[in-house]
Amino acid sequence: MKASRLLLVGLLALATPVFAQQAKVTTFTLQNGMEAVVIEDHRAPVVTHMVWYRVGSADEAPGKSGIAHFLEHLMFVGTDDIPEGDFSRIIEGLGGDDNAFTSYDYTAYFQRISTEHLELMMTMEADRMRDLVLNEEAVQTERDVVLSERAQRTDSDPGSLFSEQRAAALYMNHHYGIPVIGWRHEIEQLNLTDALEFYRHYYAPNNAILVVAGDVDPHEVEALAVAHYGKLEPSDGITARARPTEPPHLSPRRLEFFDARVSNPYVIRSYLAPERNTGSQSQAAALTVLAELLGGSGLTSVLGKALQLEDPIAVSTGAFYSATSLDPDSFGVYVVPGAGVSLQEAEAKMDTVLEEFLLNGPDPAQMERIKAQIRASEIYALDDQNGLARRYGAALSIGLTIEDIANWPDELNAVTADDVMAAARDVFTLENSVTGWLMKEGTE
Repeated sequence: MKASRLLLVGLLALATPVFAQQAKVTTFTLQNGMEAVVIEDHRAPVVTHMVWYRVGSADEAPGKSGIAHFLEHLMFVGTDDIPEGDFSRIIEGLGGDDNAFTSYDYTAYFQRISTEHLELMMTMEADRMRDLVLNEEAVQTERDVVLSERAQRTDSDPGSLFSEQRAAALYMNHHYGIPVIGWRHEIEQLNLTDALEFYRHYYAPNNAILVVAGDVDPHEVEALAVAHYGKLEPSDGITARARPTEPPHLSPRRLEFFDARVSNPYVIRSYLAPERNTGSQSQAAALTVLAELLGGSGLTSVLGKALQLEDPIAVSTGAFYSATSLDPDSFGVYVVPGAGVSLQEAEAKMDTVLEEFLLNGPDPAQMERIKAQIRASEIYALDDQNGLARRYGAALSIGLTIEDIANWPDELNAVTADDVMAAARDVFTLENSVTGWLMKEGTE
């Protein structure tokens, strides 16, 4: 085991004491390559235990869309030591809860339970990391569950179908254009061999991050991790992630999606946008502030004030950007027009607001309000044990470091109006965009 190190995150920000109140974080790495983070929170005798794998849907082989999410389901089947279906029942019987989730870039499993049961959680999670037992019956059952989930959450929701189509148009080559749950016709073909190959390749300690947050002692957590995860054999198949990249986008793309079930038509535009990178987070921080300025603060945002108050043609507006992805993600803006307002008019008004913003820049007072809100949200986040665990797990899974996570609040606080404008001019390039109209079938 490599030497553990204690990082008092607040010490990294002494030059900007606004965020001196930070989580107490300890890190260590096991000899088999498994990384670990311990976040102390002694306010209640509970713990959040998470294992993150550096693999998501964007790492799937062609033709196997949905396998990462499918395996997430199969991880609850059972092992030689845990009977089929008992994993969650054991945790529930102890008064805890557990679940899992899959994204484009990672897959994570978590339990929230009384601190006294932390060792059992490690025992169970380590067991299924390398000793999952699958059979044809379980695979067929869970495949049907996933297909039912897709039917309920995607196929029955025109907004979700519309989102899939826009992503497929925005990413011409990268796997971010493929839905995490997978395309239905490919999910239907997933089998036991696919699941076992994916599991054996990616589910290994040297491809995993342990995150423990709660009422724990870092040294005791490390001893437990050595005892339970440290004995697992690493995989020699884990290599740096190699994914298809996007070619230059030469023209804007547009799509119209009609569905009889649509009740609230809207126009939305997504632009390719830079991701947040280790040691270089300033542009992502500027884009985060830009999204808040344009559409993150309700009626006080740029879009809300212009299109819901001053020229009230919309019932809702917004902007969004994710700062947690391995590869270039997207920045989006949308307008839901009011009754009698066409999508064409809504788009034209939206473009006018964006053009004026690029010309005039942010209002200084609004800029300060947004940054104050961000500072407050960072402080409130310290009270959310599960949220802190997720923050660290997600960031580390995409290649960021503990220092990057610690510095992120100060990166946000340091954003200037000039930074915001430079980021906006860089991202708002129509050639890198997809504009979509979601409409009720039979309308124009």
